[in-house]
Amino acid sequence: MSDIEIYHGSLETVQFPEIRKTKYAKDFSWGFYCTKDYEQAKRWALRRNETGIVNVYRYSENSSLRILRFSEMSDEWLDFIASCRAGNVHDYDIVEGPMADDQIWNFVNDFINGDISREVFWQQARFKRPTHQISFHTLQALNCLTFERSVEEHE
Repeated sequence: MSDIEIYHGSLETVQFPEIRKTKYAKDFSWGFYCTKDYEQAKRWALRRNETGIVNVYRYSENSSLRILRFSEMSDEWLDFIASCRAGNVHDYDIVEGPMADDQIWNFVNDFINGDISREVFWQQARFKRPTHQISFHTLQALNCLTFERSVEEHE
């Protein structure tokens, strides 16, 4: 994989990304989350404020790292997210794949809580178009990122 540009939406410029443990685990557990989609990063940056920052990084993949990729929503993807959201940690440096939008996120929670079956999850989620996320879970993974610039965005 050649170098690609990826984005992280925030309320501030993030020249030096960090992995922070928060109250709730995210789709791929605790990590530093980016996306290939600028508009998605802009939505992340503006989700709680009228002004936000899209941080732009150059991502150079290191083939010696443990990388897990999901090319699409699948049973493996769903099980991985369910495990991560339950607070289980994994030993991957980088995880990349679909990101559940708000509606899919609700379906995932219903599945995790046992409110719907796997079959019902797929019936509800099959027409949804998930967006992209790539998460960095170790210092070695963060070393694949080079900060390039930040862009101020407004609603």
